[in-house]
Amino acid sequence: MMAPRSLHSHPLRGSQVAGEPPGAGVRPLAMRRRTLLIGAAAVLGTGRIARAAARYDGPLFDAHLHYNDDAAAPHPLDDVLGRMRRSGVRAIVANSRPNDGTRTLASATEATRAAGVVVVPFVRLYRNRADYSGWFGDETIYQMVLAELSAGTPAGPYRGLGEFHLYDSANADGPVAVRLMRLAQQRGLAVLAHVDDVAIDKLMGHAPDAKLIWAHTGIGGTPPERVRELMRRHPSLLGELSYRPGLIDDGRLSSAWRALLTDWHARFLIGSDTWINARWQHYEALMDEARAWLGELPPTLAQRIGWGNGAALFGLAGPAPLRS
Repeated sequence: MMAPRSLHSHPLRGSQVAGEPPGAGVRPLAMRRRTLLIGAAAVLGTGRIARAAARYDGPLFDAHLHYNDDAAAPHPLDDVLGRMRRSGVRAIVANSRPNDGTRTLASATEATRAAGVVVVPFVRLYRNRADYSGWFGDETIYQMVLAELSAGTPAGPYRGLGEFHLYDSANADGPVAVRLMRLAQQRGLAVLAHVDDVAIDKLMGHAPDAKLIWAHTGIGGTPPERVRELMRRHPSLLGELSYRPGLIDDGRLSSAWRALLTDWHARFLIGSDTWINARWQHYEALMDEARAWLGELPPTLAQRIGWGNGAALFGLAGPAPLRS
């Protein structure tokens, strides 16, 4: 079954995402076609990834999760927490448009404890879809972030900023982008950024010690060699692997990515990127596919990428106990 085209084009911005500015991140036709093929499998959870003999069955840390305003009605709290529990997801980075969804997750302490899920809340920069295209120069966004950080959540302080998008890497030098990167570095906040490789250098240049999680580890399929170069250059850079082009080759973990994950296993995280409701509908399948390719790695490496790196980043001692 084919999903609508708009479900596929998000990570590489090959076509306009509903509600986002026209022309954002337009890509060449060949890249757009590749995006459709990658996205179809990712969104629908088709199970085309070959199942490794030693499937990873440990806890998962979902480092890229949204509970946006349009998800609450079709996927109420008990639904999303049930999907996490069934998937073995024991911690999440929660960020939502607007931040109400994150506060909902963070405030449901009894429900999240029962599901065994630790919520790591981030302040997202978007009050609505219009904010996607100009946040980097909008002083009201900066003031909103300060207010959210001051208020915190019912479960405690925010631990990061983002996800944010930069469709043009030059906007990484925007005044609010610069101030937020420096604020994150000053306060020890992680940053979740959906940007290209050029913007990574720019953002890290503003705040060299900031903990930057690179959503999808690149827009447009940044080559593994370039990812490796950036990992060497920026010691606090981490790569999140949802929607990652080239990760899977003919149903298996590609040789280039196997080598990269082996060499830099302390610097990668997994995620779901539930940016649309179709991702929630297939959440268990998405996590199952992550377990499949993690199972192709040595067990200690699989555990680091699937759980340990996220837990270490946010100081989690281990998975919370499950309640029956």
